[in-house]
Amino acid sequence: MPHSHDYDDGNLLLETAKPKLKPPRRYQVVLMNDDFTPMDFVVEVLQEFFGMDLEKANSVMMQVHRNGKGVCGVYSREVAEMKVNQVNRYSRENGHPLMCQLEML
Repeated sequence: MPHSHDYDDGNLLLETAKPKLKPPRRYQVVLMNDDFTPMDFVVEVLQEFFGMDLEKANSVMMQVHRNGKGVCGVYSREVAEMKVNQVNRYSRENGHPLMCQLEML
């Protein structure tokens, strides 16, 4: 009787090719500059909604001020949309025109 490792029935086991998955699209959340929202409110938003420490929040706030916009973070579409909605709602509730939006990378 042949040993099981000597047995060959002629069938080859072929590895099935794994489908190539594209990584999910990423979106950056940005704050847009305006002439009315106080800088300290922008810093508060960056700390509250994006978990930035004071130094990082001040740096992004200055990007918004100097360049017209600043990147708050990069997320999946669902998370980016949620953050945009939260920030825009919070800004309106506090009487500020600060605009947050997402941009596809």
